[in-house]
Amino acid sequence: MPDLDSAASCPTFEEEAVRKVRSFLEERDFKVAITCSEETIFTVEDASRVVGARPEEILKSLVLLVDDVPSLALMSGVNRVDVKKVRRHAGAKRVRMADPEFVLEWSGFRIGGVPPVGYPELPQAFLDEDLFLYPLVWAAAGTDHSFFPIAPEDLARLTKGGRFDIKK
Repeated sequence: MPDLDSAASCPTFEEEAVRKVRSFLEERDFKVAITCSEETIFTVEDASRVVGARPEEILKSLVLLVDDVPSLALMSGVNRVDVKKVRRHAGAKRVRMADPEFVLEWSGFRIGGVPPVGYPELPQAFLDEDLFLYPLVWAAAGTDHSFFPIAPEDLARLTKGGRFDIKK
């Protein structure tokens, strides 16, 4: 694990987003340290450098609209989501990426810091099967400066998501 500042050092303007993620995890008795960094984790490359993990071990949390219902595609950092595969797995008519404004309004999180957890209502989650190739992946904790490690099995349990072939 990287030797970075503790969550207590998160800037004040980011505390609410990180608090939502921390509260979600604590309510489910999931003990993990959320780390805040002065450096951004906005891109997979940024996150890989800051966290000290390979790009494929960085978790991308993407908000999709599955028949207009917000859902998550949780992807390995090197993979791109195939919305046609998500549509098939969901039995949906239409799947599309949500735009940044919708993501912020719906979730309270900005793109680049969208976490896999911390939502008032648990969205449907589709986990990229490649995540399960790694013992730990690194997820954003609500901002583009905060993150935490999580085992893919724990991610599936906490999100109540399924493991799918959803990459292009």
